Amino acid sequence: MIGVVLAAGAGRRLRPYTDTLPKALIPVDGETTILDIALRNLAEVGLTDVTVVVGYAAEAVESRQSALQDRYGVKLSLVHNDKAEEWNNAYSLWLAREHFAQGALLVNGDTVHPVDVEKTLLARRGPGILLAVDTVKKLADEEMKTIFDDSGQLTRISKLMDPAQAYGEYIGATLIESRVADELADALEATWRRDPNLYYEDGYQEFAERGGEVRAAPIGDLPWVEVDNHEDLARAREIACHY
Repeated sequence: MIGVVLAAGAGRRLRPYTDTLPKALIPVDGETTILDIALRNLAEVGLTDVTVVVGYAAEAVESRQSALQDRYGVKLSLVHNDKAEEWNNAYSLWLAREHFAQGALLVNGDTVHPVDVEKTLLARRGPGILLAVDTVKKLADEEMKTIFDDSGQLTRISKLMDPAQAYGEYIGATLIESRVADELADALEATWRRDPNLYYEDGYQEFAERGGEVRAAPIGDLPWVEVDNHEDLARAREIACHY
């Protein structure tokens, strides 16, 4: 099993920080960036082979690759998404299909969370796809919301649902077992070919509708944030120093 970090997005709502940097390289604790935290977490749980999908300002990650490898004792493989500024992230994850074929713990490159999330996912291994879900946070329109049936199988994952119907928010961390990697890759390809503006979570929906197993791992009451705008960044800087 490897680690995968999606770090191709432009993060336009975080300008001027992202004028020359991808979101993953925005500092949130001194000089510590979102990518630093992701790599530190993955290394702490023994995942030292890490694939990073890069796109916007990829050269900024490339220039730090050697230093990041030395700092966290990881081996980084970079996958380049040349459509990162045009298409959404279903395509980004599909580009990493040969890497997650080994099984992977995927984290979004714009999510700041403690290593407890990775530990929770690894402790609950078993389902083909296991989603880290926050069942505590009060939900609104922007969150990636989830619904599961009585057996625990995913029935819907989308921002476009009534928050009152949702089980919780998917926080951008997934355990993908190697045995379902090919089927997930097929579902992701069908998703981005249908509409390149779709999210990789829409690929999870496609995978589930085809009969693939997708279940939830509740993370409890942990401090985390998806960094989409300056308010989120301020929150990230409040909590990252405590990890």
